[in-house]
Amino acid sequence: MPLDTVFAALGDPTRRAILAMLLEDDMAVTDVADPFEMSLAAISKHLGVLTAAGLISQEKRGRVKWCKLEPDAMREASIWMQSFGQFEAVNLDDFERFLAAELQDDAPELSKG
Repeated sequence: MPLDTVFAALGDPTRRAILAMLLEDDMAVTDVADPFEMSLAAISKHLGVLTAAGLISQEKRGRVKWCKLEPDAMREASIWMQSFGQFEAVNLDDFERFLAAELQDDAPELSKG
């Protein structure tokens, strides 16, 4: 899987939360959706992105669709990030909030032209 696809999938906090949940064990799609305040269809789209990135696999067992973490896709991204080991670890959620604040601060300047 190309790293761009993996990092794009990891760029969403809902998808990161889903991956964290799947660290524990395989889960049925309905159980994955349970803690989130969004439709099953929205969760299914997130699962599709994670599947396309190779971060999870989905399989049908009887009538139930199950999700399983696939660590190999994450391993390649981890190896790439470790090459920047001289830098301090970045909390992606904090970084996302920082970027949002910076972009919000810059917005009026951009509209002044």
